[in-house]
Amino acid sequence: MKRILVPTDFSEHAEDALKVAAQIAKKNNSEIIVLHTLELPTQMNDAITGGISIPETMLFMKKANEMLSKITERPYLDGLTITEMVKLDRPAEGIAKVSNEHEIDLIVMGSHGSSGFEELLIGSNTEKVVRHSEIPVLVIKKYTNNFKTTNFVFASDFSKETEKPFKKLIEFTKFFDSKLHLVMICTPNSFKPTHVAQQIMNDFITPFNLKNYSTHIYNDTNIEKGIINFANSVDADLIGMCTHGRTGFAHFFNGSISEDLVNHAVRPVITFKI
Repeated sequence: MKRILVPTDFSEHAEDALKVAAQIAKKNNSEIIVLHTLELPTQMNDAITGGISIPETMLFMKKANEMLSKITERPYLDGLTITEMVKLDRPAEGIAKVSNEHEIDLIVMGSHGSSGFEELLIGSNTEKVVRHSEIPVLVIKKYTNNFKTTNFVFASDFSKETEKPFKKLIEFTKFFDSKLHLVMICTPNSFKPTHVAQQIMNDFITPFNLKNYSTHIYNDTNIEKGIINFANSVDADLIGMCTHGRTGFAHFFNGSISEDLVNHAVRPVITFKI
């Protein structure tokens, strides 16, 4: 893992994400790029696209660079290679461009709002990044000074379309040195006999030659509760899921994962695009 991108709006949540990114970077000798995207008022856009420098634009840029410099002087970043960037762009678009241009391996973002992912799922910039990013996105709910990934839960229907993102997930379990808990949630609306569900999972994982893993079938009233309750039962450090670009959260288990999962989950979530 060579490069980690941490977008910041200078909030406490963004700094929590940067602190976690620093822990990951120190373990993997990674570079951190800290990005602030500056979306100016509409009346300034014409001036920017026309190549005209105006005092307001220069003032905003100067202030953003000053704030970034203060952040990157934090003691918890000592010893790391840090690159500061300020881009004139909409947040989601700017993050995507920087990710592609600088070959980012992981995006780490903080969640906002008293209910965790509430803002993420109501048209926020984080939701847009999660929905469209080709790069895995790690969303941090709250800061911990010992970010662990020992127990990594991946919930899926283990269909053919999840094979490609699953390969990326395996790479991250190696980076994180995690035990992978693979789980299929069975509900009244997506019921499968145990032997059928187990066969689907076995057929799915056989080509991957996994080492440190376990498989589980968990019954619950709905998928969101099942993932949360299963994650609690194994004391998961991280929950992984796949996403579709066109619909936000993954369409698996014969339906879309509702916002209830991330609204109520208290654990970090990492997403991989299908």
